[in-house]
Amino acid sequence: MIEIADILNLHADEYIKEKKLPYHVQRAIDDIRKCRTEKNGVHISECDHCGYSQIDYNSCRNRHCPKCQWQAREEWVEKRKQELLPVEYYHVVFTVPEQLNSIFLKNQSVMYNMLFKATSETLITLSKDPKWIGGEIGFISILHTWGQNLSFHPHIHNIVTGGGLSEDKNKWLSCRKGFFIRVEVMSSMFKKKFIDTFERAYHGGKLKFYGDIKEYENPKIFYELILTLRNKDWVIYSKPPFGGPEKVLEYIGRYTHRVAISNSRIKSFENGKVTFSWRDYKDDNKKKDMTLESKEFIKRFLLHILPKGMVKIRYYGIWGNNNKNEKLKICQELLNDKVTNKYLVNKKEEEKRLNENICKCCAEGSMVVKRVIRCKKHPPFKKPLKVA
Repeated sequence: MIEIADILNLHADEYIKEKKLPYHVQRAIDDIRKCRTEKNGVHISECDHCGYSQIDYNSCRNRHCPKCQWQAREEWVEKRKQELLPVEYYHVVFTVPEQLNSIFLKNQSVMYNMLFKATSETLITLSKDPKWIGGEIGFISILHTWGQNLSFHPHIHNIVTGGGLSEDKNKWLSCRKGFFIRVEVMSSMFKKKFIDTFERAYHGGKLKFYGDIKEYENPKIFYELILTLRNKDWVIYSKPPFGGPEKVLEYIGRYTHRVAISNSRIKSFENGKVTFSWRDYKDDNKKKDMTLESKEFIKRFLLHILPKGMVKIRYYGIWGNNNKNEKLKICQELLNDKVTNKYLVNKKEEEKRLNENICKCCAEGSMVVKRVIRCKKHPPFKKPLKVA
């Protein structure tokens, strides 16, 4: 199977020489290229029953590496199992107009945090309104920055409880069955909150304008952009509810740990060109093939390497870190949720995880890691010196 690492191994060095890439982007390239190769070291496992041993290459564990997300996903799902409630769940997606894409790319940390803020405030404010729910919901927000064709398309996926905890903490308030909050209402509030925050960041000097967006330093041109944004319809998708907590686990696990493109979507790599499959949502979700020059493919892939320290999965409401020990437990008691295997065990995934540890020799024992040999890591380039 062709891998992203194969493409980077052949063309990344040339691309790095041409472009001034930030340190965290070059580090991601280096990690992906070395992942599960001799350059990343090995670990030795031994069967606790028959003593059979095997040597495997180490993973890089970079969150942008397509080969390292399965284990991260499994660990994440295990942690979430005790937090799900036996209620309906909704999938709500917030997107921003494409006119903002260039500004997002030049100000990633500020703009992504702004997107999280506007999204969370919209859901929290509307859900507390008695017209819709009247209580405090719980939701997980996941940042994605790509479209199916690897174009830059920042948006946030939210997995939301279909109800919330009343203000006095004595009642669970469910939303109407099969209906969360009107999309038009969410869109209107989201647009207002984002633009307000965007303007404050501009006046506070938090945004940088250079290259193809330097013109926005001119307040007149900036406010022309604001006017355009206010006159546009901001797209929000609200999908039908899931079929219960067990379906949510199946869904969010694969959604939270996606990377821009998986190795399985790459169909060919020859003559300096990469062909991959993608779905065209504008054309009835048809599956198509796209061919790009290797440099263009690398350029698009690297657009989605998040800034260092950027948290892409965040928790709010009753799932917020400050509320899990109090409000979540109250909700479980109100819903008489015993947190049993009825809702929480995904048998196929559990069996798959366990089978990977079974000894290939005797098929009875489990493989236990006995020794890890790591290669000495050298930076792929020199870090830029800090100017005093």
